[in-house]
Amino acid sequence: MMSNRFSRRAVLGAGTAALAASALPRLSLAEEKMAADAPRFTTSDTSWQTAYDKALEVLAGNVQVMPYVTKPVLIEGSVYKGIWQECGPHEALVYAKFRPDVARNSHLTFFELQRADGQLPANNKVVETGFGQIQMVVPIAATAWELARDTGDGELLEAAYRAGGAWDGWLMRYRNTRGTGLVEGFCTYDTGHDNSPRWLGMPNQCPNKDARRHHDLPSLPRLCPDLSATTHGARRALADMAKALGRNGEADKWTEEADKIRNLILSKLYVAEDAAFYDLDAENKFIRVRSDVISRVCGEHVVDQALFDTLWTRQLHNPKAFWGKYPLSSIAMDDPAFVRPIPANSWGGASQGLTALRTPRWIEHYGHAAEFTDMMDRWCEAIAKDLTFRQQMDPDTGEFTHGEDHPNYSPTALVMVDYTWRLIGVVEEKDALSWNIRPGHKAARGAKLSLPLYGGGSAAVTYEGKGAGLTLSGKPLARLEGGAARLITAKDGTPQALLGIAPNAQRVTLRLPGRPARQFNLKPNQRLAL
Repeated sequence: MMSNRFSRRAVLGAGTAALAASALPRLSLAEEKMAADAPRFTTSDTSWQTAYDKALEVLAGNVQVMPYVTKPVLIEGSVYKGIWQECGPHEALVYAKFRPDVARNSHLTFFELQRADGQLPANNKVVETGFGQIQMVVPIAATAWELARDTGDGELLEAAYRAGGAWDGWLMRYRNTRGTGLVEGFCTYDTGHDNSPRWLGMPNQCPNKDARRHHDLPSLPRLCPDLSATTHGARRALADMAKALGRNGEADKWTEEADKIRNLILSKLYVAEDAAFYDLDAENKFIRVRSDVISRVCGEHVVDQALFDTLWTRQLHNPKAFWGKYPLSSIAMDDPAFVRPIPANSWGGASQGLTALRTPRWIEHYGHAAEFTDMMDRWCEAIAKDLTFRQQMDPDTGEFTHGEDHPNYSPTALVMVDYTWRLIGVVEEKDALSWNIRPGHKAARGAKLSLPLYGGGSAAVTYEGKGAGLTLSGKPLARLEGGAARLITAKDGTPQALLGIAPNAQRVTLRLPGRPARQFNLKPNQRLAL
């Protein structure tokens, strides 16, 4: 039986398309406005406030109705007039506190348009619904599960479980032609790596826009670490969904399948001497281009802490590789394949808004909240300077690519909003609240933040003097003074730990109601139980 945490509605059937494109409805006034209880942020720093408010304007403008589905979704924006499976559901999940209806629709769109054989569309655009590539990165099963779990949405849970299982079956039928158990890439668009040297000389799309087929080239198909990692993450989510639905036997099967593909990624597609994951082509040759494939594999928690530490030191946090002045580059900066000068829409080196938006899904999991602070500051600094919200920037200079890269790109707008809350506000996690307090941060000047919580209530942060007051549903919870720190509490406000979130040591004073003040010396990434 379904857990009683979830509400049950009439469940959508996968593969049923809605109205034709010629009958697109107009948005209602209610749909055009953000939720009345949306997150609120104000600061005395005018440049930060301007960038934040502009980001919300961009996102509101990118809430649109696409063909064949009657409800509004969050589109990619810029030159991308539609929603893509690789990123759209994840972006909508990040936006869910502002528009929960849009987050829900941005998942159900793909389930409604799923074909009878299980294939999910790669995108739904103004001009077409695309099935010519698989184009997946952040698993739609994972983001659907997180949204359903957080909101108690039984309809979404059941629809996602059915659609996710059918999609996994399709991938194993049509993208496992070499019989390895790994997911194969047939074309550039499969991984969304436009203009990347990873796919140099390969076709952008599958023949006749049929993702079941690949071009007749000796190096195709390829075994792809990132596509396989996406499948690993999806299977882990399917296991969690099965448990929530009371299908424990199916949960065990999905867990077993996730473990299988994880082991295959590690044993077949990791090259220890390079500390990198690579595609393995049909001639059993590695495509030795160090790319953001590495962070994508980490994004689905495929690697253990020991292997991650190697990747972190040699690649991800290496200032000669991916961690430039404005991280993270899409190709290692010391890789000969890095493309300069940087062209538009280039996964050949530019630091991409999508990569920045995906970084929270792995960087703190592996214990690097302090270093993430620098990355968030650099991105917000560059966005506030440019204010056009474009797709990519130079990892050395922080200058966004103009020209063919148009403004109003949703991922970059979401980076500005999401990073603001991760820098100086509160973030609601699965079982906890993370209160990120940085009294000396420019965005914290006179700042006030209020976040609606799933299940009711709100969490608020008010910066005053040399510290910040924390309240939970109007009730004083704590006050932090001095340096930067994260207070981690249970959902009911019970203090659990302090975490060092600054790149250098911090001295922090914690005041809890009815208790004497306590002082702590926090090292970067140090966690102290309370």
